[in-house]
Amino acid sequence: MARRKQAFISVISLISTLGVIVGVMALVVALALMTGLQGELRDRLLGSTAHIFVWKIGGIRDYRAEVEKLLKVPHVVGAAPAILGKALVQSGRDNGFIQLKGIDPALERAVTDVGKAMRAGSLAALEAPPDEAPPGILLGSDLAARLGVRPGDSVTVLTPNGTLSPMGLLPRSRRMQVAGIFSLGLYEFDSAYGFVSLEVARRLLGDDEVMLVELRVDDIYRAPAIAAQISGMEDGKYITEHWATMNRSLFSALWLEKMAISITIGLIVIVAALNIVASLILLVMEKNRDIAILKTMGASRRSIMAVFMLQGLIIGLIGTTVGAAGGYTLSYVLDKYKLVRVPSDVYQISHVPFVVQPQDFAVVILSALLICFVATLYPSRQASRLDPAEALRYG
Repeated sequence: MARRKQAFISVISLISTLGVIVGVMALVVALALMTGLQGELRDRLLGSTAHIFVWKIGGIRDYRAEVEKLLKVPHVVGAAPAILGKALVQSGRDNGFIQLKGIDPALERAVTDVGKAMRAGSLAALEAPPDEAPPGILLGSDLAARLGVRPGDSVTVLTPNGTLSPMGLLPRSRRMQVAGIFSLGLYEFDSAYGFVSLEVARRLLGDDEVMLVELRVDDIYRAPAIAAQISGMEDGKYITEHWATMNRSLFSALWLEKMAISITIGLIVIVAALNIVASLILLVMEKNRDIAILKTMGASRRSIMAVFMLQGLIIGLIGTTVGAAGGYTLSYVLDKYKLVRVPSDVYQISHVPFVVQPQDFAVVILSALLICFVATLYPSRQASRLDPAEALRYG
């Protein structure tokens, strides 16, 4: 605390403390926001697709045998066959290109969340359509809205695998009935995916064999190791790919954005640290005579440095503690009460999630304290090098 004539030093110290508080709080909230969004996107992706994709050299002739074999691999909790292809779906209102996926409805529930994501109709409707009824197809909610169809309506599906005729190769078309509408929460799937049974996919796409087997594991972070283990089975006949490699560019971009935001907001803490430097330098200038008297009484350079370093660390400690506590509390309140609302039809989520990870929280606190400590080095060093004789003569 400065004397009344040097109250400016106390003002700078207060501003430095407030700067550290604001910087740490903003950094905690920003990291919680990016972590929450990244986790929400990852969960939606992994709920929409499998964790591991398995192909076999020579094809998969008996998918049930392959499913049973792959389910015996440690940590694999679900396996289901799939046939993938492109198609054009048409209704009386509009048309659109889709990713057509043939599935076994009974096994698909163990691999993806399509069964839980049904908004109308059911996944079981694909298993056994009524006699003389057209085969069923499940459409994403955005695609169904664009086509203007509901469960029970009919659509036409055309695939490039056509039939040869005197007029050339004609696209293969099939009249199908909308058996259900799903919403997985990602525009990529809800606007461009259609699910049919394996038998229907075989006829439409001209594939006699299952293309691949999709797997779900009990720990997503073990997926790379499990995929590598499967690749080594049966003399390397299996080819695998896991969710991390398929979405590497997306998660790399999210990580880069998280780091960029952290560095940008971290500049607030650095500015506050510069204020600490300024306040300590002014404090050294004000306390010239006191430092000189302490030195003449036998105080060492190290003890003088410790006094001013402690002064700066107290500012940093108070600012970091209050800022970290405020940032954690604000993130908790924003997430618990869902205060930051966003349009669900645009962002596919109703509110912005905030998740404070312990490692991020610890890094913010340690980094802020380190920056504040570095800021004390120059002023405390200058104080320790002060010449007592000159300070008492001209002070």
